[in-house]
Order: sequence, then structure tokens, then C-alpha cells
Amino acid sequence: MAAALQSLKYVVVKPRADHKSTVIFLHGLGDSGDGWEPVADTLAPKFPNTKWILPHAPATPVTINGGMRMPSWFDILSLDDFDREDERGILNASRTVNQLITDEVDAGISANKIVLGGFSQGCALALMTGLTTERKLGGLVALSGWLPLRNKMKAMMSDHARKLPIFWGHGRRDRVVNYEFGVQSVNLLKDTLKIKDVTFNSYNMEHSSHPQEIQDLATWLDNLLKESPETPATEGGSGSTSAL
Repeated sequence: MAAALQSLKYVVVKPRADHKSTVIFLHGLGDSGDGWEPVADTLAPKFPNTKWILPHAPATPVTINGGMRMPSWFDILSLDDFDREDERGILNASRTVNQLITDEVDAGISANKIVLGGFSQGCALALMTGLTTERKLGGLVALSGWLPLRNKMKAMMSDHARKLPIFWGHGRRDRVVNYEFGVQSVNLLKDTLKIKDVTFNSYNMEHSSHPQEIQDLATWLDNLLKESPETPATEGGSGSTSAL
């Protein structure tokens, strides 16, 4: 591991039976992995073979909050113009998440039994990592977020990314990451990046999660983990939630 790559701390919800799959979920700005533990606890009985990893972002200065230090995966420069991005910070954060994926593969979990997801800022990081990693992941979960580095993603994405199943949920009353940004991101995934298996659901909510959204996610995840065939673990290369 490179010296600049800092390991992430995280919450773990252990599988209740043999460990066969892993969900890694990234929280939003100012939150922590603890904020999503109730969701993982709710879903865990439905997925007894699944381990849930909920990382904590490090505390860093955030431009939109006047430079205040808070848990953040990367700097956010604007909520109105997502083309103004902390590219270096996004790429560095993606490397740390990729290390979590590698750790799971090294522990014997097939890459296509690993699902990566996130909420808001965590959604952006999950998309960045999932679309560019050399690992062939099982799928991506994108909640109330946006596609980062969208003008560069086509050149950066891996060859197998177009086959990734993606679940996207977004609130129609979201005024933090506007609903329109979510729709634009989904259209970019489908039309520009040519990703065919994108499930997009909208909900009557603001910048948060919704019980129906979690139920829909559980159904999608159940189908994904059931249908995804096992492959050798050595395949592939190395590699309360209103916060942004």
C-alpha cells in the first residue's frame, strides 16, 4: 500500500451465516458509518450471508461550509455547479475505498459478490470507484447523489463497467442534491456511458432515505445476489441520513 493511502475505519454488521457476499456503503457529508447502521441492521436478517461494511470518512475542511472540518470524502466546492469538483480528493478517496474491496477479495469473497453503494457525497464516491475499479463488482447503489467527473468518466471507466447493475434512488423534493441533477446523472449513465442495467426510482422525499426506497433496494439486492454466479476470488485486478 502506498504511504499516502490511509486505511479507513468502519462499522461492521456481521453476517448471520456463512459469509458469501459483502455490501460496502458510504455515508454522506458530515455523517458517519454509524448513521447507516440501522439500515444495515434492518436488512441484515434478509441477507444472512452478507457482511455490511460502513466506513467513516476522515475529517477534512469543506469549502461550502466555510472551510469547517467535518467528515467528508472529498472537498465540495459548490452545490449548484457539480462541474466544479475536487478531482484530486475524489481520486484519492476512491483509492481508499478500492482498498476495502481488495481486502474483501483477499479474504475470499468473489468480486462479483461485492456491492458498493453510497448516499449523496458517498454516492458520488461509490460511482467513481465502482465505474473505474479493475474489479468486476456485483453492482452499485446510488442514493440521492450525482455522477462525479462526468466529463472525464467515459475515458476513465473500466471495460466491464457497462455491464454493472445500478440501483438509483432519489427524492423528488431534494433541494440539496437537486432531483434534476440525479436525473441528469442517470441519463449520462445510460446515454453517454451506455450502461443498460440502471434501475431508477424516485420518491416523495427530500434529501433523505425513504422506507419504500429501502424496500425497493432490498428487492433489487436480493435478485442481484441470487442471480450473480460465483466466480473465483482471484479474478480481476488489484485494486438518519440527511447529510450530503
